Amino acid sequence: MNASTDSDSSTETVNFDGQESRRPDSIGMIMLNVFRGFCMGAADTVPGVSGGTVALILGHYDRLIAAISHVDTTSLGMLRTGQWTGLARRMDLRFLIALGIGIVVGIGALAGLMHWLLQHRVNETMAVFFGLVLASVWVVRRNVTKWTFPRFVLLVVGVLVALGISRIPATTGDASHVFLFLSASIAICAMILPGISGAFILLLLGVYEPVIGMIKGVVKGQIDMDILGRLAVFAAGCLFGLLAFSRLLNYLLEHFRDATMAVLIGLMIGSVGRLWPLQRVTPETAELDLKHQVFEWVSPAKYEGSVLVLLVLAIIAAVVVIAADHFTRRMQSSAATA
Repeated sequence: MNASTDSDSSTETVNFDGQESRRPDSIGMIMLNVFRGFCMGAADTVPGVSGGTVALILGHYDRLIAAISHVDTTSLGMLRTGQWTGLARRMDLRFLIALGIGIVVGIGALAGLMHWLLQHRVNETMAVFFGLVLASVWVVRRNVTKWTFPRFVLLVVGVLVALGISRIPATTGDASHVFLFLSASIAICAMILPGISGAFILLLLGVYEPVIGMIKGVVKGQIDMDILGRLAVFAAGCLFGLLAFSRLLNYLLEHFRDATMAVLIGLMIGSVGRLWPLQRVTPETAELDLKHQVFEWVSPAKYEGSVLVLLVLAIIAAVVVIAADHFTRRMQSSAATA
């Protein structure tokens, strides 16, 4: 079922089946949207995890795609004629601003931590996200109202696409403005697709380390015009890719929701292999930078750390997702009957 695309930005949808029903935005709802954005930003700093997956789990995916898709010529016309209130409602600006604040804070606060974890605690980090994504597949499967053979085929297609992307070797990208713009345009499309990690796409293109490095530098106060200019170009690329892709995705969700969701769930399943915690860096690439390292799977017997710790971390992460889903559904049910 489609999420409501009502133009009133001061309302939030919430009901039992995940479809949104309009209610006034309270301070609590605004803070919830900031928290949603924070979780998306945190996820997008990790190669292998998609902010789109988080949006699906937390129940605001349809609203996000619909709001972004309303950045069009109609909205530009309203901007030129000074229809500020109508523009804010049409673009769902309260929601987008709250979400955007959370995303920026999430990326800024956790980029350094995630970088350290991927360098020094990669197996434990992957175990957590493995559990998160695996449990998310179980949660998100409800978005398909009826599973048919064609939809199972589309799910398999999604799995194969994600697996294929995960096996592409990373390249050494340059840091030119044009390359940053193009990389951002491609990566942002992945960021709003569950199962395809925008950070992983940046890793493949060889610009993950430079971008994370610039963000870390800004957070630490190491600011100069060159860094600000490159980040501005990267942000412009993200905006361009987001606006171009969101309209197509919104159309597919409105007219072919079950088929589209089947593909998205397949992408999530296919990404699990990238997050398999029992892996190690190959000896040939151990001394290289993170963006050039190649990982290989190992058996539990050959894993040098504690398999039990990885298992416990994955289970805890899965329980958190399922518990959060249960809590969210209870809130949605209460809101629907209020």
